[in-house]
Amino acid sequence: MRTYKNILRHELTGLDCEIVGALNKSQIGIKGKIVEETLKTIVIKNDSLKRIQKKGTVFRLQTPKEKIDVYGDFIVSRPEDRIKKKIKKW
Repeated sequence: MRTYKNILRHELTGLDCEIVGALNKSQIGIKGKIVEETLKTIVIKNDSLKRIQKKGTVFRLQTPKEKIDVYGDFIVSRPEDRIKKKIKKW
């Protein structure tokens, strides 16, 4: 189960997402479902596909029990590598 403490070690594809902070201010407020995750970007599907860079972006993820704000700087890596990585401070 995805929780606040272990969200960084899980796959994000399939979660509902909202952009609450970004270096590119026009991306703030984009909502949708995460359909793809790469090394540096996340693809969100709403009416169309939006490719959002991870670095400098704050994602609000909806899990079945709670909403979690995730800073993109912590997840800049491939999903399969992020599972193995140790995160010092979260």
